[in-house]
Parts: sequence; C-alpha cells; structure tokens
Amino acid sequence: MSALPEMDGVLASAAPVIVPRIETARLVLRGFREDDLDALAAFYADEQAAHYVGGPRGRDDAWRLMAMQVGAWQLRGYGQFCVADKASDAYLGWCGVSRPEGWPEPELGYAFAPAAHGRGLATEAARAARDFAYRTIGLTTLVSYIDPDNLPSRRLAERLGAVPEGRQIDLRGSMVDVWRHPGPAELAGR
Repeated sequence: MSALPEMDGVLASAAPVIVPRIETARLVLRGFREDDLDALAAFYADEQAAHYVGGPRGRDDAWRLMAMQVGAWQLRGYGQFCVADKASDAYLGWCGVSRPEGWPEPELGYAFAPAAHGRGLATEAARAARDFAYRTIGLTTLVSYIDPDNLPSRRLAERLGAVPEGRQIDLRGSMVDVWRHPGPAELAGR
C-alpha cells in the first residue's frame, strides 16, 4: 500500500527530481529556493536587467518563472540553475538548459543581475551548465537564442565557442539570433 495520497486514481507525487549542486571556483549552481524570490523579483523589476528576458515583470511573474524552472527539472530532468556566490550564497542570476514546449532544441540560457556583470561569472556558470548538459544529461547539441541587440550575451556565446547560425522568431514573437554551441566531440578535440 502506497503512503502517497491518490488523486483521480493517480499518485499525487512521484519521487521529486533533486537538482544537482555544481560548484565552480566562485559559484554554486543549485536549484531555486523560495528565499531566492526577493532577488529574482528585483532582477525582473529592473528594466535594464530584465529587458532581454521579457521584462520588466512584477513579483508574481517572478514567482511563476521560478516555479516554472522548478517544474522543468521534474518534467525534463534538466532546467535552469540558480547561480549563487559560493562564499555568501547570494543570488547572482540563473543559467542552464531549457526546452519549453514548442522549442526546436535545448537552449543554453543565462541572465545575471547587473551587480554580477563584468567579472566573468556568467562565463564560468555557462561553462559549468554546458558541461553538465553534455556529460550528465547526454545532450549532443545546444543553442542560445540571443536578442540581436544584446551585445554582452553575444560576447558570452563567442567566449563559449558558439557561432551564429541565423535568425528566427522566438515563441514570444521576437527576432533572435541562433548561436550554435560546439558539441561534446568538438570540445573534446580542443
């Protein structure tokens, strides 16, 4: 007999997916927690910071976006990590792999609070997330969909070895550049 409650003849909960914890020299990539909401909401409320990720947005939208990432891990087995400072555990941004319904292939995405810019933190986090996607999840390809005006994001993609592959309309109706990341075999040859 199961200890889990039933709803409409289906178990209410399967075993939850535990988001891995990845540590780099300066960062921790981990699952989102409820106490990340204040910093995430501040990020999405900042017009400059949130411009390229569909913002600015209110606290309620930040909650839904955070919950969506938590759910992505359960549904897909991967998603966005909360990126925190290794020393203080303070929120710096998010980074990871996502593939919402309707997206043609997995995307390596990232967004960092302005206070984290200019220190190589996004590059450090994106490399760790990419390595996780290839080595642990077993993905063989990744893209990043980047607003053509988002020069810092384009530069980050270049630092990761990605190359522009064309333009397309994203699910929000915006024109984006598609940047193709080197696959695991290409990275192993470097």
